[in-house]
Amino acid sequence: MTPSDARISPTAGQAPLHVSLVAIPEAVISTLSGIFDVMNAFAIVPGPEGAARTPPFLVEVVGRQSGPLQLASKVPVTVQRAIADIDRTDIVIVPSVLIGNEGWIRDRYPDLVQWSRTMHERGALLCSACSGIFLLAETGLFDGADATVHFGYARAFREAYPQVPIHPEKVLVVSGRSDELITSGASMTWHDLVLYLIARHAGATAAQTIARFFALQWHQDGLAPYMVFDGRRDHGDMAIGAAQDWLAGHFSVVDPLDGMIRSAGLAERTFKRRFTQATGMSPISYVQRLRIEEAKRRLERTEASVDEISWQVGYEEPAFFRRLFKRVTGLTPGSYRRRFQMPDFARPGGRG
Repeated sequence: MTPSDARISPTAGQAPLHVSLVAIPEAVISTLSGIFDVMNAFAIVPGPEGAARTPPFLVEVVGRQSGPLQLASKVPVTVQRAIADIDRTDIVIVPSVLIGNEGWIRDRYPDLVQWSRTMHERGALLCSACSGIFLLAETGLFDGADATVHFGYARAFREAYPQVPIHPEKVLVVSGRSDELITSGASMTWHDLVLYLIARHAGATAAQTIARFFALQWHQDGLAPYMVFDGRRDHGDMAIGAAQDWLAGHFSVVDPLDGMIRSAGLAERTFKRRFTQATGMSPISYVQRLRIEEAKRRLERTEASVDEISWQVGYEEPAFFRRLFKRVTGLTPGSYRRRFQMPDFARPGGRG
């Protein structure tokens, strides 16, 4: 048991833990409402003996002021309590927020940032789902602490908060001296966040019961299988950009490095140095990621064998391709196909 477990975990007869689910105009309704429903569901979900459980959590939607609030998708919600009226809470959760083209605008909610910092000082866990970490990072409490964020926002987050080590391939990251800083990754990993909090404070059996009732799943293979490779193109090096353009249509050729060098018009040594500096990857690693990305699409959309796909993307040795695919995605090609290929019942003419 960690110090934070001993501090706030409920025991028989104690009041439920208070969970403050933060609502701001940028919040995403699906994450907010999902967390609210699941963590408040203990009164209606039968326990092992068929009896309703004693709720371990009291979840409230909180915000800068109580009353109606329109979220990012223009769906209105009701903020149940204003943060000014909350002197103490056990768990703070910031759900997914929509980051527009202008990026995250810092210092927009200084009162929420200060309140979160104060709640942490008084013993609360600070949790974010997906992109909610953008708000919590303003507290400074995550500086130097490992965290995760939606992989689609990873680059923007690194630019905004370079002092926070971010791991977008991870589903859930628990940090802090008392395991009190908790972040979850891409959108639906709020399932993992909620199940983790339930297991931590109500026990593994409770988490398993809730998971079965709502058909929630732990993302035990991580998020690497879901991540789409998008090579960096904002580096401003025109020669390297020309090589990337050429490679986009020729990554499966026998010797792509030679073609890239010719496209860039640079000496080999100079090309390798500038390519790595511009993209953050060596040329061979970049080629491998393009090939694996194409293999993923073919596994999802065709019935071609793994050996055939290996050849199509540029690998003559299927065994090497399989090892590389597993290293990059965390799954074997067969497992990836089973997970991401459209099921028969969802195809045109299929039957559920």
